[in-house]
Amino acid sequence: MWDFEICRTIGILLRTMPFILMRMAIYFGITIAFILSTGTGAGIGYGLGAWSNDAESFTVWGGIFGFGLVAGAIYWVREWLLYMVKAAHIAVMVKLIDGQPMPDGKSQITHGRETVAARFGETNVLFALDQLIKGVISVATGLIGGIAAFLPIPGLDTLARFANTVIRISLTYVDEIILGYNIRIDSRNPWESSRQGLVLYAQNGKTMIRNAVWLSIFLYLLAIIVFVLALAPAAAILYVFPGEWAGYAFVLAIVFAWSFKAAVLEPFAIAALMSVYFKVIEGQVPNAEWDAKLSSASEKFREIKDKAFGGTPAAA
Repeated sequence: MWDFEICRTIGILLRTMPFILMRMAIYFGITIAFILSTGTGAGIGYGLGAWSNDAESFTVWGGIFGFGLVAGAIYWVREWLLYMVKAAHIAVMVKLIDGQPMPDGKSQITHGRETVAARFGETNVLFALDQLIKGVISVATGLIGGIAAFLPIPGLDTLARFANTVIRISLTYVDEIILGYNIRIDSRNPWESSRQGLVLYAQNGKTMIRNAVWLSIFLYLLAIIVFVLALAPAAAILYVFPGEWAGYAFVLAIVFAWSFKAAVLEPFAIAALMSVYFKVIEGQVPNAEWDAKLSSASEKFREIKDKAFGGTPAAA
């Protein structure tokens, strides 16, 4: 079924509790910001609508505007979140997965940030690399063949297409796995080590996809449970403020579930898949055939190679 160890992965998360608490503060802070901005926007809209005898419509649009304002702010700080929180957390998890002790006299957060800065330098380098890796993964999945390789039964095209959609959703964390590979091998050329990491991922794609799908199903079931539990306070809001507030309560329950997923379930997924990846590539070297396949099929992979080789165009 799957190759990751649930108990060991939970243990790694518990040992990186400073990062878990930081992520919870950030993402639950975002949830509170959504609640306050939506409520404030709805209140302002209600006040304006009272003058035009259309309070209901103004309240709805005010809440939507407040919600959208926070969503836009989150979009602009995503680069900082990636560099200062996610990458640093991954740097610490890599050491723990390999059974290495943390440096004396440094907090986990300080060590993680220093490690990321040493490997990638500036924030925009890591962010640009992250975006290119995301583009390569979709192509690599197509080359691997997706779930169709596991369903060699005629007449199951529709099922295979649906399953491939599930696979694409499950590959959310592959870029973080490649980032972990960069840190693990102490890379001084992140473009070249990312090229190697992507090739290694592709040549072990079926194993990685199988684990990613199982993990994705497991995490989304947990997220649904959290969402259902979050509906209890949402129902209380509905009881106190009936009418249009019902929609807001439902949306806020979704946001709470998303925050929990991002703060707790996401690092669990990353740690689990990194453990599988490091184990499966042990002793392997990047396969030249897969390197050629990715070069031929993905412009973004060729761009990574260009940067790895100092700007010399990679052959398609």
